Amino acid sequence: MDVQIAVGSETIDGYLAAPTEAVSGPGPWPGVVVVQDALGLGADLKAITERFATAGYVALAPNLYSRGGMFRCVKATLAASMSGRGQAIADLDAARSVLAQRADTTDKIGIAGFCMGGGFALLMAARGFDASAPYYGRLPKDRSALDGACPVVGSYGAKDPSLRGAAAALEAALSERGVEHDVKEYANSGHSFANRLPGQPLLRVLGLGYVHEDSEDAWRRVTAFFAHHLR
Repeated sequence: MDVQIAVGSETIDGYLAAPTEAVSGPGPWPGVVVVQDALGLGADLKAITERFATAGYVALAPNLYSRGGMFRCVKATLAASMSGRGQAIADLDAARSVLAQRADTTDKIGIAGFCMGGGFALLMAARGFDASAPYYGRLPKDRSALDGACPVVGSYGAKDPSLRGAAAALEAALSERGVEHDVKEYANSGHSFANRLPGQPLLRVLGLGYVHEDSEDAWRRVTAFFAHHLR
């Protein structure tokens, strides 16, 4: 359902999905902040948020473009996803706080993000979350942002021209810091392989877009990893 998230003295839009006892058993449940790709908080991300709820997590996706829409906000939000500074960081902190304060959540909260959101999932891994799941997220420019990171389960596509070598670089950075992790690169996938975005025929021509088998494998890895660290 659509919700409002308090960020300081203002509010932003968000989308919340909660488990049901009939499907997930009695609560309270862990929380997950779900972070949008560069296209925004659309139908695909809402469906993923609902899927986390079905898996037994109270899931909240903040709309990082609430203050003016994609075209006014995308540049600053992308910059924040790489620098770790900016309004989007405060928005994600606020989303985590909303989950932490709910009566139906435990004290365990994870973060999962896609594309731009994957970059945020890595940046926020050392900022109070208990597990992080970046999907094809760019590594922070300053690798020290990963110091003290929570456990990370990362998923990348080998055919992603924008992130060549990112999986290996993330594996090395996490290993160097002693961070528990599961990083996998999918040989037959490119960027956005876990997102059902508009324009799939064109994306497939470009070697990008949704790949069901790899998307489902990544989902199984993420939910198993989250079950271990958040339950």
